[in-house]
Amino acid sequence: MSIALTVPLARRWRGLVAVSLLAPALAFGCPDAPPRGTGDLGLVVERAAGRLRLVETTGRSVLASIEGLGDLSHASLVYSRDARYAFVFGRDGGLTKVDLLCRRIERRVVQAGNSIGGAISQDGRLVAVANYAPGGVKVFASDTLELLADIPAEYEPGRHAKVVGLEDTSDGRFAFSLFEAGEIWLADLSEPHTPRITRYRDVGRQPYDALVTPDGRWYIAGLFGEDGLALLDLWNPERGVRRILDGYGRGQEALPVYKMPHLEGWAMAGRHAYLPAIGRHEVLVVDTDTWREVARIRVAGQPVFVMARPDGRQVWVSFALPHNDLVQVIDTQTHAIAKTLQPGKAVLHLEFTPRGEAVWISARDDDRVVVYDTSSFEQRVTLAAEKPSGIFFTARAFRIGL
Repeated sequence: MSIALTVPLARRWRGLVAVSLLAPALAFGCPDAPPRGTGDLGLVVERAAGRLRLVETTGRSVLASIEGLGDLSHASLVYSRDARYAFVFGRDGGLTKVDLLCRRIERRVVQAGNSIGGAISQDGRLVAVANYAPGGVKVFASDTLELLADIPAEYEPGRHAKVVGLEDTSDGRFAFSLFEAGEIWLADLSEPHTPRITRYRDVGRQPYDALVTPDGRWYIAGLFGEDGLALLDLWNPERGVRRILDGYGRGQEALPVYKMPHLEGWAMAGRHAYLPAIGRHEVLVVDTDTWREVARIRVAGQPVFVMARPDGRQVWVSFALPHNDLVQVIDTQTHAIAKTLQPGKAVLHLEFTPRGEAVWISARDDDRVVVYDTSSFEQRVTLAAEKPSGIFFTARAFRIGL
């Protein structure tokens, strides 16, 4: 049966259809962008251009470019708990809030002279930034970027340290390390305007980066000034910091360090941690029940990133000069090298898709991002990007310590 509409009724019907189609976009707040989920989105940093590329992993494509983020030469970022917003930490001290769905900068503040990363609190309300200059941590409200706390890294009267290894932990706390001081600080920001600081002194020479294990229990800082690591039990912080892998390079001649390893790229797979050995062509394997070394894996060069596929079945390793065109894959069952790949010149970062079926790799000097299938090691697609460095997928929003 057909229904004939009068002209006025037909016009009214068309108007209702137009309004119904427009309403989701208006409610969504982005009239120029289609509504969609964020679960398969990510950002690629184009370091030289001060720009981000918004990508999606389902179709392996670039959706948009976002300009105006300043100096991104050592940029990192975290995501809001709903994975709609990214908070980008620039080397120029810029903190930029980016709306992934509207594909634009929401807010931006220049909060210091030289920044080296940051973290977002467990409840998503606070964003903390680690600063080299003037040295310290600043804490902002994630919705407005209002400054809530300023924690100078003054370890002696008039002496300030570079802050590194800033990580979110549980219960509204952040942990970070002071490079020149050889200290780890645990900051309780449950009352952001009155942070409470616990200091751990003499943890080792020159802590340079750190990680929090996926279960949120352990904060581990690497030491640039000596062979070893500093371990803080976040479940029992009153026990203090203890040394692990002390003197792992004893009796061996260290090589020149061409690029510092990134500890947030350490791999946790099953009961083992896979760590880059500073200045050596080795990956250290550590039993996380005892925090003792159980094996060493010889690799092609000095490791920079040592990252586990989400299921822990593989560990992918990138390298410093002169081997930074290579990526090697370690089989975690046998500790053998399963594959050696050449994604391009100056590999800077690797990022797995949330379930690990693919890995995205930035090749800075070839101006491209290369996507590999992690089962077959076949190259799936190459995407153009200007001097790409960090790659960050929104799955990070749901993981502690990233």
